[in-house]
Amino acid sequence: MTRAGAEPVSLVPATMISLKSTGRWRAATLARLHRRVRRWNSTATVAHPAGGHLPSVATSSFLRTTRDSALRTAGIHWTDEQESGSSDSLIAGRETRKMNMYQAVRDALSNAMMRDDTAVVFGEDVAFGGVFRCTMGLAEEFGRERVFNTPLSEQGIAGFGIGIAAMGQTAIAEIQFADYIFPAFDQIVNEAAKYRYRSYGQFDAGSLTIRCPSMAVGHGGHYHSQSPEGFFMGAAGIKVVIPRSPTQAKGLLLASIRDPNPVIFMEPKILYRSAVEQVPVGDYQLPLSKAETLIRGSDLTVLSWGTPIYHCETALHMLANPSDKLSSHVPSSVRGAKVELIDLRTILPWDVDTVAESVNRTGRLVVVHEAGRVGGVGAEIGAEIQRRCFLKLNAPVKLITGWDMPVPMQFEKFYMPDSLRILDGIIEALTY
Repeated sequence: MTRAGAEPVSLVPATMISLKSTGRWRAATLARLHRRVRRWNSTATVAHPAGGHLPSVATSSFLRTTRDSALRTAGIHWTDEQESGSSDSLIAGRETRKMNMYQAVRDALSNAMMRDDTAVVFGEDVAFGGVFRCTMGLAEEFGRERVFNTPLSEQGIAGFGIGIAAMGQTAIAEIQFADYIFPAFDQIVNEAAKYRYRSYGQFDAGSLTIRCPSMAVGHGGHYHSQSPEGFFMGAAGIKVVIPRSPTQAKGLLLASIRDPNPVIFMEPKILYRSAVEQVPVGDYQLPLSKAETLIRGSDLTVLSWGTPIYHCETALHMLANPSDKLSSHVPSSVRGAKVELIDLRTILPWDVDTVAESVNRTGRLVVVHEAGRVGGVGAEIGAEIQRRCFLKLNAPVKLITGWDMPVPMQFEKFYMPDSLRILDGIIEALTY
């Protein structure tokens, strides 16, 4: 048995101890154990809080942990009634339930299938819950004719989804990891995205939604931690959506399933269990192609989506209240800066108006994403904002991204744009 900071302790049976020829061995062993117990107790008394002194995903202020805050989520649209009257009357009698993100995804799928008899869920291993348990129990709830496994063929999954969507059914496909979506690239970009255009509106695959776990998890490496959203930026005809939390995931997924265009719905896999909220139990949607401003500011705009949203929140806390070790690196002149933080949510087509309006007010933009910089979403956003806001910019658009290399297995933490890199980029933009 071992403890952190202590040398291994061997658990020796009493019968073996009795075989020792002298009592010296027993005395020395007891003394060592006594010193270790005293050492463990001393470290326990000075341990820092489990979550540290900075916000993390679990303690983020962006998570809606009360019923009232969940039911008043910005832009929420209840699908069971017309939005009329006061907000109090709209949420009266509605309930929430504590869910993590994979449970919220599962709840959205159940809502979609309950309201739409043509909806089917399919993919690798989805019939028994999927590798992340997002489809747990759906086969038992709706039958194996509507929730079923497919062969290990991403191209086949996408092609099958396009076919049944074109025939009028609601197709909800799962690609087991976003890293595996590339064999389906031709079907998505050349067929699903173009079907309505090339048939002059006679046919479409608009009822196709492709779910896929995305982004880094800390040890997934080059085949399980990629963020491939940037590869679809030039594919006119599809939408790409990435949620940041359980409430967002449920509302955006239901909106994606019911949108008249094919949607790629990328779920940050590390948030499946780490992000927990009170989520409305009823059926609701959140608007696609509409960014959400999480923090209002006037000196700089930070734009991100998915997991890095929480790293940005941590960086903003470090900017305002740097630790002793960081204080020499954070100029006092920027500690009071009012930074605006925006969650883009829909990557394609992205909300240009909200971002441009913010940058025209703040004069600075920092874009944060996990994918590499070259050819990434941030590069496209930076080019468009540079064009629209050029005369209002006080500093060049700053991109803080993953490095332009495969996601490394052992050093994945150093690949991702963490709070320190984001803090450094914010200071650079503010002091330009």
